[in-house]
Amino acid sequence: MSDLLKRWNLLSMPEAERDILACGGSRAWARGMANRRPIANETALLTASDEIWRNVSEQDWNEAFQSHPRIGEPKTQQAVQERSGAWSKQEQSSVARETDLVRAALAEGNREYEQRFGRIFIVSVTGKSGAEILEILRGRLRNDPATEMLEAAEQQRQITRLRLKKWLDE
Repeated sequence: MSDLLKRWNLLSMPEAERDILACGGSRAWARGMANRRPIANETALLTASDEIWRNVSEQDWNEAFQSHPRIGEPKTQQAVQERSGAWSKQEQSSVARETDLVRAALAEGNREYEQRFGRIFIVSVTGKSGAEILEILRGRLRNDPATEMLEAAEQQRQITRLRLKKWLDE
């Protein structure tokens, strides 16, 4: 068992929820994770995360989505933990290096997505260029609202898994 998991398993419920919240962005998910303690290893952590994520409400998914900045923007509209903000900046570093044209197209796509679906565009950007993200965004704009909600939730699940691994490495 990692030292971080040993320490986290011993925290009070509110402390454990607060400590893991930056990984998933949803208070219900964080509470579910804290309730699953003790968690023995990374595999058990990721399995619990996936199970809990799939069983929280759409409202909880939306709460998690709001913990992210728009693609290409440095900050969220909602206050988030410093750790989450730092991870977002790191994850989106490839977008910051894109041309003005790609960044402008992403900004326009973000606006169009928000008008269509009423929330920010969520995608796991790690390892993707700005042009790849733009292509994904344009493709997802063709989804119906129900399909897109499920896709956004899946992307958030993937982001959460990556962040849990980063969290364990701290």
